[in-house]
Amino acid sequence: MTTTLKTSPFTLAVCAEMVFRSLPVLDRLKRITELGFQAEIWDWTKHDIKSIAKSGATFSSMTGYITGTLADDAGAEELLRTARQSIPVAKELNCPRLNLHGTGLDGQGLPVVKSEIVTGAMWLKAADTLNRIADLGEEEGVTFVLENLNEAVDHPKTPFAKAADTIALVAAVNRPSLKLNLDLYHAQIGEGNLIELCRTALPHIGEIQVADVPGRKEPGTGEINYPAIARSLGEMGFRGTIGMEAWPSGDDELALSRFRDAFSF
Repeated sequence: MTTTLKTSPFTLAVCAEMVFRSLPVLDRLKRITELGFQAEIWDWTKHDIKSIAKSGATFSSMTGYITGTLADDAGAEELLRTARQSIPVAKELNCPRLNLHGTGLDGQGLPVVKSEIVTGAMWLKAADTLNRIADLGEEEGVTFVLENLNEAVDHPKTPFAKAADTIALVAAVNRPSLKLNLDLYHAQIGEGNLIELCRTALPHIGEIQVADVPGRKEPGTGEINYPAIARSLGEMGFRGTIGMEAWPSGDDELALSRFRDAFSF
């Protein structure tokens, strides 16, 4: 009897903001790296960039702005200004993707600018803002990614929250320097039908993020069949980065092991 060792065809990354939280960030990055994963960070202004650049970690993504919004004039200018500030940091970390949202999020993950309804004018302004972001990405040789969120649990009244919204905006811009950060945790809460959503989004995906539902814990703790999604992504030809943006349900290393197992076959 022979045993086939499962391997992952994807690049696997882990959010350093959500695992090994009893440790300083440099030690978190060390553990993530030792376990064979790339690392993601959020707000770069909260980190000592020179220190983490020397940590030995390989970074998959970081938040690509400090403040700003997509769909109003003042917010768009602020988004462009702080996105430009973020690019030298991404280059120092050799981080290939800079993450964006429809509006800035506060410390509780709530939208800085709440939207009861997204108007046609807001859609047009958001597309214009993202075209300017794509210009910036092309000039600087970086890729910005637009992340979908969910309104029902984590980010109520966030504009352009659904995956359908982010797909529509990225497809409308249709530039290599602007891609999707397709978050399947948020999409399960907001839309479901994840395998077909991945198929629709595939031409525009820059990265995929995952956590299980409910609770935003690691794969295998909730209702999402991540091994089936992994196999389908493999069959679709996806070979990019999948990042675990999840709270461990218990032991951190066990959570990372479950994540790797879910995306290995």
